[in-house]
Amino acid sequence: MADILVCDDDKDIVEAIDIYLTQEGYHILKAYDGEAAIKILRGNHVDLLIIDVMMPKLDGIRATLKIREENPLPIIILSAKSEDADKILGLNVGADDYVTKPFNPLELVARVKSQLRRYTQLGAAAPKENGRVYKTGGLCVDDDLKEVRVDGDPVKLTPIEYNILLLLVKNKGRVFSINQIYESIWNEQAVAADNTVAVHIRHIREKIEINPKEPRYLKVVWGLGYKVEKI
Repeated sequence: MADILVCDDDKDIVEAIDIYLTQEGYHILKAYDGEAAIKILRGNHVDLLIIDVMMPKLDGIRATLKIREENPLPIIILSAKSEDADKILGLNVGADDYVTKPFNPLELVARVKSQLRRYTQLGAAAPKENGRVYKTGGLCVDDDLKEVRVDGDPVKLTPIEYNILLLLVKNKGRVFSINQIYESIWNEQAVAADNTVAVHIRHIREKIEINPKEPRYLKVVWGLGYKVEKI
């Protein structure tokens, strides 16, 4: 079963999350500030991180930025703030999901399971193309190795970014609406999904395109959605 790191300066919240996730069979590691979380990640195998935004020493946003420099594991951010701007900030720094306090523990458990499925079983039901290797131009997604390369150089994507790119590159030339992308990747009904999808699309472009403002691969079809170009 997966190892999950829970980081929050409120020890009662950490203990409550521990109880619910332990009941599901997960092994829980605990930290109470961002610096401690980074140390644990560097010294232990961790499959998923749940991290609060407001914490002493190093807050969740800055900790996530540092973690993303070296680790692609799924990250769920917790925060008492519910405004869209804060959710977008969390996604911008590399989080895969966002849960607002106070939260339903069962919803958090469901989101944990969903993120772990994406991380460990990306594209498990995908049709094969040369053993699940998908190419267009210099872009190559090897879904057996879970690797992305552009002109031979490796590209590090988060699980959500990988899933979006895999969906589009498996269906080269097909336009997916924002709602179709959201519902395919998040497995839930799309409600005000524009900003969430747009943030991840921008991150993917920054990593796979020479000039993200004039993308070669991941293109917008105005008024319809996004596609990966056949090259």
